Amino acid sequence: MPGNGDSVMSTFTHGPDSLDVHVLSVALIGPQEQHRKAVASALAGSQANVTREFTAYPDLDDVPAILEAGYDVIIVDLDSDPEHALDLVEHICGNSPVTVMVYSSHADSELLVRCMRAGAREFLSQPIAASTIAEALVRASVRRPTVRPAKKTLGKLFVFTGAKGGSGVSTLANNFAILLSQESHKNTLLLDLDLPLGGAALDLGITTQFSTANALQNISRLDSNFLSKLLTKHSSGLFVLSAPDKYTPIHASNEDIAKLLTVARQDFDYVVVDAGSSVGSTYKTLLEGSAIVYLVTQVSISELRNSNRLISEFFTLPSPKLEIVLNRFTQNTLGIDEENITKALTKPATWKIPSDYGTVQRAQNTATPLALGDSGITEILRQMARTACGLPAVAGKKKRFNLFG
Repeated sequence: MPGNGDSVMSTFTHGPDSLDVHVLSVALIGPQEQHRKAVASALAGSQANVTREFTAYPDLDDVPAILEAGYDVIIVDLDSDPEHALDLVEHICGNSPVTVMVYSSHADSELLVRCMRAGAREFLSQPIAASTIAEALVRASVRRPTVRPAKKTLGKLFVFTGAKGGSGVSTLANNFAILLSQESHKNTLLLDLDLPLGGAALDLGITTQFSTANALQNISRLDSNFLSKLLTKHSSGLFVLSAPDKYTPIHASNEDIAKLLTVARQDFDYVVVDAGSSVGSTYKTLLEGSAIVYLVTQVSISELRNSNRLISEFFTLPSPKLEIVLNRFTQNTLGIDEENITKALTKPATWKIPSDYGTVQRAQNTATPLALGDSGITEILRQMARTACGLPAVAGKKKRFNLFG
């Protein structure tokens, strides 16, 4: 690296054969005008253009809009409000490859470490020399991608919901998520929104430190980086954000749920939601943007009636796509044949999960997911997962003769 300001500047300007002649776009964030102007003055003459000056710290919710501007460098004042400034740095670094620099008149070791952990690439001590900031810009220029990646498409959302409590939504959602992760070989997240009593962690046999409660109670801070710290990885490769292990009443708004789903879909190819059977004020928000909604019901008068009401209220339009799952299915249950089931549901069921009480109970009591075993239930769920991720169905396994049954 050049050893003085003049030679550093020549790296930017000596001609078309230079390493990088791109003019870096810079955003300055700092409530203290005097300090902000001093940084702008130090930048003067460099191959950088101060595109925008923020005279106050933006809210964390404004970070996505700021990143849309495509700045190469964002420089943040720490001294006016260190805690908010560090949260802001963490949000920016967690959602973008942009180079973040910070400046302060207090260069103590603890602050330096916190800045590094938040993701800042440069710490500028005041007063800032032109040569110091020029060298930092050289490093930023080297890190700048030659081609900006296209905005990532949000991952697909699959929502499991039930017509009545006890219909088996959680069991199907948990095992479907594992099989989706394994069959697709893509990043998959199971999001337990069966609040407040969801049992994904218990069913999967995992111990979790954080939960959906932590995400929703800190919704203003929630971004990709924050969410990643809340997740637990199952041995199958599935990532899980479970419901809290203690009874925790959560009052989440439609906006809170929408933000959680959006942040999750930014980082994962597939997000599977266990929505339980509670039809609350956020129910419609859960369904919006879904690739497929799996409505789980059993063949009983009350559940078929509830299913009919849900379908009439929420699924009269083509989107979201609805697939009805008959759980614990046996032929002619209570004398109700398939013709009457279809009539009650207003459309044919897409999937039929066979009744196998013993296998399900054994899996739950041992905290061993059905998806890791071999059963008729697993076989149907595997077909569901493969269909969901666009893979061809697999041939069903032939049953082997067993002397002992």
